[in-house]
Amino acid sequence: MTRLAPPTAAQAAPPRPARRRARWPLAALAALLLAAALAAACIGAAGVAPADALGAIAARIGGGASPLDPIGDAIVVDLRLPRILAACAVGAGLAVVGVVMQALVRNPLADPYLLGVSSGASVGAVLVLVSGLALVLPLAAFAGGLLALVATLGLAAAAGGATPTRTVLSGVVVAAAASAVVSLVLFWRADGDAYREILAWLLGSLAGASWQTAPIALAGLALALPLLASGRALDALALGDSAAGALGVDVRRTRWTLLVACALVTGALVSVSGAIGFVGLVVPHAARLLVGAGHARLLPVAALAGALVLLVADTVARAAFDPRELPVGIVTALLGAPAFATLMLTGRVRA
Repeated sequence: MTRLAPPTAAQAAPPRPARRRARWPLAALAALLLAAALAAACIGAAGVAPADALGAIAARIGGGASPLDPIGDAIVVDLRLPRILAACAVGAGLAVVGVVMQALVRNPLADPYLLGVSSGASVGAVLVLVSGLALVLPLAAFAGGLLALVATLGLAAAAGGATPTRTVLSGVVVAAAASAVVSLVLFWRADGDAYREILAWLLGSLAGASWQTAPIALAGLALALPLLASGRALDALALGDSAAGALGVDVRRTRWTLLVACALVTGALVSVSGAIGFVGLVVPHAARLLVGAGHARLLPVAALAGALVLLVADTVARAAFDPRELPVGIVTALLGAPAFATLMLTGRVRA
């Protein structure tokens, strides 16, 4: 196969207007994310002044005296801060995986849950919750997600190879089977507190985020960081397998590697948050409105936008209906469904 020569530095570098176009969304989203994080640390049943919240966090890091009393300090640093970090990590990771999945399967409806990983994670989570072993929920959910990944890719391979169509169909089959198992367990075993815990997890919730679980979400985001360097391969794959091969991309190896990476990231994230819909579906399309379809620019913008969207949604879910708290998955669905419909009606979502 004839391989194209690598581009020169002048050819590889995007034009200056394109570089400027990519920089301002990153800067604006980063600023908005910092502002939203500070607001999330202050807003709640126990309101805190921004200066006091920053002082409490700085005191915990540097070992100085906190400007807040012990209860206020614990609320900001031990309750809200890990939840903020988890929301940012989950939102950014889901958005990045959504971008990658849409390119891999060349389908604008693809999202991080396409391979059945979320449904598999739900099986693991439900089984430990009805068994009264909630402490191992993240581990069980991650293991369930991995088993679903193995089942999906194994089924696709047995059917003739992990082409985009076979992979999607295999994911649908595995997700349906896992959903049936969850429904069966709910019908036979769940009652009382276990039922409420399961329902909150299935709807997507960050209420259980803590300094024990937030590092898992951050580890999932760390697994997603190498995906940010896959922009050139994704650009080629989005053109089709033949075109990607002509450009020197090992299509089979690249697709399998990226699919496994996406599933690992998704499994780690949903083990903390449950299945939070629409972030990985809508945010990639919205990010394309800002920087276009080039994945090198799209991936970091989508990551920041996903973190911002989920952090704002979680703050609304936590504080807007006080003293009751909504699962954040309800808020993302209420916001994401009309947003996606608007993108469709304006012609922004195309096959």
